[in-house]
Amino acid sequence: MNKLISIDEAINHIEDGMTVMIGGFLAVGTPEKLVDALVEKGVKDLTIIANDTGFVDKGIGKLVVNKQAKKVIASHIGTNKETGRQMNEGELEVQLVPQGTLAEQIRAAGYGLGGILTSTGVGTVVEEGKKKIEVDGVEYLLELPIKADVALIKADKVDKKGNIRYNKTAKNFNPIMATAADIVIVEAEKIVETGELDPDDVMTPNIFTTYMVDGGAK
Repeated sequence: MNKLISIDEAINHIEDGMTVMIGGFLAVGTPEKLVDALVEKGVKDLTIIANDTGFVDKGIGKLVVNKQAKKVIASHIGTNKETGRQMNEGELEVQLVPQGTLAEQIRAAGYGLGGILTSTGVGTVVEEGKKKIEVDGVEYLLELPIKADVALIKADKVDKKGNIRYNKTAKNFNPIMATAADIVIVEAEKIVETGELDPDDVMTPNIFTTYMVDGGAK
């Protein structure tokens, strides 16, 4: 299968009502061209899983401003005032999850785990409706895996087989999200020939890559 497709072809895999993971941390490591194409297509009623909702004019925030999301699962929304406004007005459901917990829930889905135990949130509103388990006298919350229909991730380089290298801190949520979705679409700054990536530089192997788009193309 040819994994290299156009951005338009990639976005055609995303339909109304889907759950979509989007990599990035304050838009660093966010696949901007895929997000822009998603905005242009106008796909709606999305559940978006992300570290944050970027800014009103950058990253995932564009989807929020365009009211394409019905729910956001994220660790914080403070840099995007529109997310907060929509939440307070009842226009958008927002589920705030501690950052480490969110990362581990995504990892649990990718690694086939039944969930993770964490003491974060014990004794607070976070524990409401969740199962508590005691281990060696310490109470933990059972947090369940989080997966998506589609993951949109950003890479520095991807070879033609789909092996991925991320650039420095742009790595953030991208590698774990690449393991936790039915379809993984990678926006690459540069597509290189198979074998050009040093094996030690491969951070996500090609088995996780469903499709890739050339994010460096003009």
